[in-house]
Amino acid sequence: MNPIRLRQTEPSSPTVSSGARSLGARVRELRQARGWTLEAAAQKTGVSRASLSKIEHDQMSPTFDALQKLASGFGIDLTELVANRRNPAAAGRRSITRAGQGQVHETETYRHELLAAELARKAMLPFRTVIRARTLDDYPDWDRHDSEDLLYVLEGSLTLYTEFYEPVVLNPGDSVYMDCRMGHACVSNSETDAVILWVSTG
Repeated sequence: MNPIRLRQTEPSSPTVSSGARSLGARVRELRQARGWTLEAAAQKTGVSRASLSKIEHDQMSPTFDALQKLASGFGIDLTELVANRRNPAAAGRRSITRAGQGQVHETETYRHELLAAELARKAMLPFRTVIRARTLDDYPDWDRHDSEDLLYVLEGSLTLYTEFYEPVVLNPGDSVYMDCRMGHACVSNSETDAVILWVSTG
């Protein structure tokens, strides 16, 4: 049997601010639909007013943690927040994502490429993630979010640091399943950035 590949039917551009609708426009649309000021949205989501303003104007790419806070604050699924359009869940769905055409969300330490971006209410969030961090000092604090995730190394080598365990080196073919409420951080060890398949229950 052929291995399952996660893909997307409508390619999106490689930046957050382009495509059918930018993330910033989506956040602004959700806020205005609720009649919230930036200050009210900051209180509801836990994301600062200044950061919200920058996100809405596509001047800042939110971290994965910030995306989850925004989705929770707006009372929607994370996929509904980041997808270019909203599709109802249906039996027999499928999505094809051509190489390099996922929906990209960039931070200082990661480059997350969301696969199957146009499908709302997915049971999981699959990312092709590039690990940019080179030392633990690249992280101001632990990453943490309310999900259980699977990380599978595709290219390069990385060290996984976690709050309650000793650091572990992961090489191509290695994987880890973990509770991401535990603080964690990934650092590339190889000359080129490590690349992983990151699947989150989001």
